[in-house]
Amino acid sequence: MVENNDLRYRNFLQILKEELIPAMGCTEPIAIAYAAAKAKKVLGYVPEKTIVEVSGNIIKNVKSVIVPNTGHLKGIFAATAAGIIAGKSEKKLEVISDVTEKDKEKIKEYLSTYPIEVKLVDTPFIFDIQMNVFYKDSSVKVRIVNYHTNIILIEKNGKVLYHKEATESKEEGLSGKELLNVEDIVDFANSVDIQDIQDIIGRQIEYNSKIAEEGLKNNYGANIGSVLISTYGSDIKVRAKAKAAAGSDARMNGCELPVIIISGSGNQGMTASLPVIEYGNELKVSKEKLYRALIISDLVTIHQKTGIGRLSAYCGAVCAGAGSGAGIAYLYGGGYREISHTIVNALSIVSGMICDGAKASCAAKIATAVDAGILGYHMFKEGQQFRGGDGIVKKGVEATISNVGKLAKEGMKETDKEIISIMMEN
Repeated sequence: MVENNDLRYRNFLQILKEELIPAMGCTEPIAIAYAAAKAKKVLGYVPEKTIVEVSGNIIKNVKSVIVPNTGHLKGIFAATAAGIIAGKSEKKLEVISDVTEKDKEKIKEYLSTYPIEVKLVDTPFIFDIQMNVFYKDSSVKVRIVNYHTNIILIEKNGKVLYHKEATESKEEGLSGKELLNVEDIVDFANSVDIQDIQDIIGRQIEYNSKIAEEGLKNNYGANIGSVLISTYGSDIKVRAKAKAAAGSDARMNGCELPVIIISGSGNQGMTASLPVIEYGNELKVSKEKLYRALIISDLVTIHQKTGIGRLSAYCGAVCAGAGSGAGIAYLYGGGYREISHTIVNALSIVSGMICDGAKASCAAKIATAVDAGILGYHMFKEGQQFRGGDGIVKKGVEATISNVGKLAKEGMKETDKEIISIMMEN
């Protein structure tokens, strides 16, 4: 048993605290807004000129998404201007949560008055943002790498004010995730003191449920959540997919409600939680049982993403869909065996779905990933499974997760380059 004085217990708890945090809007444009707000604060003036230097994956994940609180403006230019004009850097991933109507007009005016230049840089960091702002003879650089709030450099007028070393693919400042494995995740979920996770999981349920309801009620993007229900009915399997898709519908298309993210992604945070919450309501489980199921889904999602990285050509919703399948298996009374087979089955079905940036179609991909998670559980329940040697499946859940990590991180590098190249042509 993973007891509360155990290293693993403290590690798993800290991972949840670090990963399940609120963010408003797609996290890559919000990271740009955060860098811009920080740079402007250090500069002390509204910049007369800005140069934004970014890695290809940042361009991919910001190009097509609406930035909240900007009057439905899209992309890097909007995120930068929003951070400069109305950003509060101390709020980090909620940096542009307090924008007024007057601020929105100022953002548009700033975009039409002052130059913002975006440069694609050759960098070893998949996640790399450098904000360069200028006012008369003054200049400031702020650089973020590896994850959304990880500032590694602040420089003013050529003088380094803050610097820390960063290593490619290492997340300095965050808890190590090497101890994560499915067996211990299930053990932790079964034994964790609910008081230790009540606030974290309670907030996840509240925030993500609220944006899902908003997505179903109103017109956002391609309205995948609404289409699913109107086309396929209100069976629990449909509602679980629709809720997750509707949250993404809203978030990708300018909704100003915050979400609780996982692995730096609101879409993954909603995909890992909303289907489990919907099944919990359907099955009328206790609050405690639902919380424990969400812990499984959250940590299984994080575990898969650890071998892949924050950004990749591999759609992160696949990981979260498998995670939600694991959580649903737990709600039905499943233990380590049922959960392991659910994960392997789900990954066998949809691994390889590409990430071509944040935009409306993310909601449809989320629905597909959740469907794979649900099917993965029901396959095992019916005595069916994919076995070691079937494609990328290897005997044992950890070996299969490892294979998926290799596929996503190494095997899809060229795919990622081609996706970025295609997107920059459009």
